[in-house]
Amino acid sequence: MLGQTPIIAFIPTRDAAQSRTFYEGLLGLRFIDDDKFALVMDANGIMIRIVRVGNFTPAPFTILGWEVQDIHQSVADLTAKGLTFTRYPHFEQSPDGVWTAPGGAAKVAWFADPDGNTLSLSQH
Repeated sequence: MLGQTPIIAFIPTRDAAQSRTFYEGLLGLRFIDDDKFALVMDANGIMIRIVRVGNFTPAPFTILGWEVQDIHQSVADLTAKGLTFTRYPHFEQSPDGVWTAPGGAAKVAWFADPDGNTLSLSQH
């Protein structure tokens, strides 16, 4: 039933102005609207609502990710813009922060938004 219905993603934020700078300025999402509840962004046809919340604890796992064609180039491009990728001691990651899954079928690099939400880039 919902397989052909557009998805809307929700991301919590304590500071909408800082989030807009991050998602629009750094990541390149397209700004659509700012209503009293959320910033509305477009990510290649997917609506992302960055919801104003009073306080929250970021989830200890990835809440949103992007599939990229060349993860090492994407990491390099974002690093050049000032983004820092997360290193996890329990994963063997390349010098630029990319983890390769056993068997090599997937590569992932994690980073956080200004609120501490974990985001990722993946290449499959």
